[in-house]
Amino acid sequence: MTDTDTSRGQQSDSPVRDATRVATRVIENVEEVIVGHHDEIEHIVIALLGRGHVLLEDVPGVGKTMLARSVAASFDGEFKRVQFTPDLLPTDVTGVNVFNQKTQEFEFRPGPIFANVVLGDEINRAPPKTQSALLEAMEEGQVSVDGTTHAVPSPFTVIATQNTVERNRAYDLPMAELDRFMTKLHLGYPEADEESAMLGEVVGHHPIEELTSVATLEQLTAAQNTVADVTVEEPIRTYATRLARFTREHAELGVSPRGSISLLRAAQARAVLDGREYVVPDDLQTEAPVVLPHRIRTDSSDQSATDLVREALDSVPVE
Repeated sequence: MTDTDTSRGQQSDSPVRDATRVATRVIENVEEVIVGHHDEIEHIVIALLGRGHVLLEDVPGVGKTMLARSVAASFDGEFKRVQFTPDLLPTDVTGVNVFNQKTQEFEFRPGPIFANVVLGDEINRAPPKTQSALLEAMEEGQVSVDGTTHAVPSPFTVIATQNTVERNRAYDLPMAELDRFMTKLHLGYPEADEESAMLGEVVGHHPIEELTSVATLEQLTAAQNTVADVTVEEPIRTYATRLARFTREHAELGVSPRGSISLLRAAQARAVLDGREYVVPDDLQTEAPVVLPHRIRTDSSDQSATDLVREALDSVPVE
């Protein structure tokens, strides 16, 4: 019997071990399609385990959408894709009430937001009003339409992509929306050998066509519950607070309390990925560069948000 069969068919005496296995299987599965982005894949899986959402930002053609699809295909839940365009309406995302002539009543027809993994492709192509259709679902796990609240499926994760080119044809994401993404990642161009390996894999049949799920929704939910139970001692919480306060004191807009919460949840998931039941400072330091910068607005053109986070990690002591 394989590890997969064991984890699917039997109870383990270690929830952390089970969660680690699930995360590792998903990472390895995605790497069957995506070459050369191991760290980024880890960060996405960590966001999933921490009940967070992911924003992938980069130039066109580096694999953002394929990465999101590969992660979604690794679970047996429902996956839906929304192609954001300038004419997309909020109801195209959330759903709409439609009058049924037979019953003489309005019926709710759910939009694509009602899925376990939702890919918002080129999210910055849609106007702010349409982008805002995601906010309630991302924060509260529900959608309100015509005064009625509808719960989205659980587990629920949004993986959004946005291009960094053609800014004149796109809309900036408001801070209220950016702050709801646990992690913001940049893929970048692959190395020469990685690109060559990728080209060898996609000639003929694309590997994503053969990708199958390696984890159930029940296993993902159990892993998320395990992550939520990971111990975060008071010194770790204090350290996260000090990092956030450092950004607030040295930037026009610093990390919000929501950002601090996201950092701790990501650190909990990192601990589980490493097979631990408790968070250590290294977990925060590993996740901070992808969890904090997109929440910061610096007041100097000489220092980027990423630089400020790096300075915070170098300056704030671990006590």
